[in-house]
Amino acid sequence: MRILLSIKPKYVERILNGTKKFEYRKKIFKNKKVTTIVIYATKPVGKVVGEFSIRDIIKDNPQTIWNLTNEYSGISKHSFDNYFHDVQEGFAIEIDHFIKYKKDLELNEVSKKIKSAPQSFVYI
Repeated sequence: MRILLSIKPKYVERILNGTKKFEYRKKIFKNKKVTTIVIYATKPVGKVVGEFSIRDIIKDNPQTIWNLTNEYSGISKHSFDNYFHDVQEGFAIEIDHFIKYKKDLELNEVSKKIKSAPQSFVYI
C-alpha cells in the first residue's frame, strides 16, 4: 500500500542527496500495510517527484527521536524542536530507498481522486 506525502522542496533535495534519511511527523497513517511513500514536493515545485520504501518507523518522544536520528535528520535541532514543540510523541519514518521519477508528475497523474495536495498524507 502507498500514501502520498507533502514535503517541502528543500527537504526533498536533502532526501535526494542523502543528508536526510528520516521524515518527521507528528501523526502518521494507521494502516500498517503502507510500505511506500510517494512524495509531493510542495510549491513552488508543486509536483510528485519520486517515492521511497519505508525501512522503519520510530515512535517515541521527540528528544529520543532526535537522539536516535540526528546524524541523518537533514534539519537543524532548532527546526526539529520548533516542529515538535507542542507534542509528547512523534514519528521518524526511515527512508530505505528513494527513487526519483524521470519525469515529475501532476497530482492527477498519480490518482484521479486527488484534487489538491494533501495537508498531511492521503492513501493512493
